Amino acid sequence: MGAATVDDAIREIIRAHGGADLWRGLDAVEAVISARGFLFTAKRRPALDHVRMRASTREPHFTFFDYPQQGQTAELIGTREVRITDAGGRVVAQRRDPRAAFHGFRRQFRWDDLDFIYFAGYATWNYLVTPFLFLRDDFTFRLLDPVPGDPPAATRLHVRFPEDIPAHSREQVFHFDAEHLLRRIDYTAEIVGGWARAAHFCEEYRTFDGLRVPTRRRVLPLLLGDRPLPGPTLVAIEVHELRGIAAKQEELRPGR
Repeated sequence: MGAATVDDAIREIIRAHGGADLWRGLDAVEAVISARGFLFTAKRRPALDHVRMRASTREPHFTFFDYPQQGQTAELIGTREVRITDAGGRVVAQRRDPRAAFHGFRRQFRWDDLDFIYFAGYATWNYLVTPFLFLRDDFTFRLLDPVPGDPPAATRLHVRFPEDIPAHSREQVFHFDAEHLLRRIDYTAEIVGGWARAAHFCEEYRTFDGLRVPTRRRVLPLLLGDRPLPGPTLVAIEVHELRGIAAKQEELRPGR
């Protein structure tokens, strides 16, 4: 379909989730999130229980507060680095080019703190800033036909991510309902494995500071075709709280 049709779809999707003007006035979104699932067990990681997190709206920068230990702060800084600092701001652990580290044998069975900070950091950053991430001009979009079972008004969008955005995979498929709300994302979690195709479902929308946000997410295996397996639930995410941080509040942020 023509570019204008894609542009119209993106415009409606952005509007449905809160609008471009609202988003452009934010410096970050901050959320309290819990997460668990089979992937945590497989990689020998503890579940997340009401962890406070912050996602920059300007760039791929994600922060976990009081994680992995009380008083520590963990950060994803673009594609370049992950690090952990103590309460005094001293770096206690750091890894450059963290994605490249996932080729090691150990990571097939266990992730350390920095492995998890990279995976959970880029993944959750993407989840919290999508679909507003599509306001950038370096994404490529293509409208797809709905899959069997989708309602007639649904929109299915093939998206190619630019290289400077850390993501599960460069190419993903996003499903939106008749109200233009995001309901599903299909991707391959490449750092888990080239076989790790998944369908990520977005449910129970709520409005926080004008942003419409799914408060429950669940990720299921998607091995063949478009129909996911019924289980196991690879990751289950619950958003307990969320707020937008306006750019003018920059000087009020903790730790700045």
